[in-house]
Amino acid sequence: MLGLKLPTDPRWVAIVEKNIEEILTDHAYCEQKATSTAISFIVSFPEYTDLVQEMVALVKEEISHFKLVHDKIIARGWTLGRDRKDEYVLAILKFFPKGGSRTTQLVHRLLYAALIEARSCERFRLLSEELEDPELADFYYKLMVSEANHYTMFLSFARQYGDRKEVDSKWQDLLAFEAEVMKNLSKNESIHG
Repeated sequence: MLGLKLPTDPRWVAIVEKNIEEILTDHAYCEQKATSTAISFIVSFPEYTDLVQEMVALVKEEISHFKLVHDKIIARGWTLGRDRKDEYVLAILKFFPKGGSRTTQLVHRLLYAALIEARSCERFRLLSEELEDPELADFYYKLMVSEANHYTMFLSFARQYGDRKEVDSKWQDLLAFEAEVMKNLSKNESIHG
């Protein structure tokens, strides 16, 4: 369904199991960044009314996810740690060249967003199936369903605003690039890394 070319190494869950506090902190910031991304689409592309409407709904959903994760951190007696660089996102953002038409920039940003959501969904599925903590496993199952909807929404908008054949080709190229990026990741307790 997600089209990812390289699945996450299942051993990543063992790393997460030993570092629940770290994964929750990283996850909280991923939700915050997803909120910021949705806001940036509104600010950067206000003339795309249907996109703006969906992004408003997404802002509400993503910030509610942030609160859910933050509540899990608090419930375990921890505090939200500091944000750290997301090596995965920094690597994939190098795929498309800067510049191009406004439409091209929009399509590229939508494809990046779709990919990040797809990988998050895949990681949440793995956590929901493999975590020994039943509460967290259930939590990640519920989030996985939501992330799948986000991935398809962003990809649909890219196909709507760009030339479908060209968008699908770029999507496949981006997926192949992401698979290469993933070969060097899955070694730490972060949602994407």
